[in-house]
Amino acid sequence: MSGPPKNKKPSLWHVRLWPSWVLVFTLYSLSFLPMTARQKLGRRLGLILSTKLKSRARVADRNLAICFPALDHEARNQLVQDNFVACSRGFLESTYAWWQDMSPYCKAAEVQGLENLMEARNKGKGVLLIGGHYSIFDFALPLVACHLENPGYVYRPNKNPVIDRMIENGRRRHFGIRAFAKRELRPMVSFLKKGGEIWFACDQDFGGKTELFVPFFGVETGCIASPSHIAKVSGASVICVSHLRLPTGGYRVVFSPVQADFGADKQKDTEFWNRYIEEAIREQPDQYLWLHKRFKTRPEGADKVY
Repeated sequence: MSGPPKNKKPSLWHVRLWPSWVLVFTLYSLSFLPMTARQKLGRRLGLILSTKLKSRARVADRNLAICFPALDHEARNQLVQDNFVACSRGFLESTYAWWQDMSPYCKAAEVQGLENLMEARNKGKGVLLIGGHYSIFDFALPLVACHLENPGYVYRPNKNPVIDRMIENGRRRHFGIRAFAKRELRPMVSFLKKGGEIWFACDQDFGGKTELFVPFFGVETGCIASPSHIAKVSGASVICVSHLRLPTGGYRVVFSPVQADFGADKQKDTEFWNRYIEEAIREQPDQYLWLHKRFKTRPEGADKVY
């Protein structure tokens, strides 16, 4: 007699997932907060988390110490705190994007470089948009997707099926956007060849999948070369995109010029998109995901960062 199937996913309503559903309901309730209240709550939450999540605060402090060596201890501590606030606000903004109408924000957002997106699209072989992990998170997805004709994005599934369902349903409700898991390279290439537009935030540490190292704030940083491979095989045009929360309370999306010959030299390609992300960060340093161990994977013989 055969036993029960292995690796069978539990029902979404399994008792062990009930706390996750409580969290989903709580976040859904928060999505109705007015934006002013959301920003105030995000600030309070960020200030609390900056003192409670000490290990993440140390990661952010270490990242900032090597990326901004001119900052003194006091200035760096303030930037760590500001980063927690920016990320907390971004998370609360994401709850709005998952359940509420984003059209007013899409219309109001400042957009730069739209002519670059049009140039890339007119080449007729799809567009690969390389982005970074700035603090407005999922709130940025519809701000970018509203300017695309056939949008898609790359994601990493959440291990919790309830949370994964919440996030992915929230993302896909905007503009018919299509999702691709990071391992789905062939479907991505096929989608691009048909004129699709894919947003790929590839600026995190991928551990053993690291393929090369390039300068990022002067630090040799581990990266993957997937964007170069995807562009080379699909023939897609490549541009970078950034999305920041402005000091005035509005939002801005910027599309970079089309990168010529992207896919021919993976080292040059990777240096290009890291340089673009660095320039965007320097404008609003608190709005990058400094809580992530970006420099965990080191070149052979290099000292550990954390």
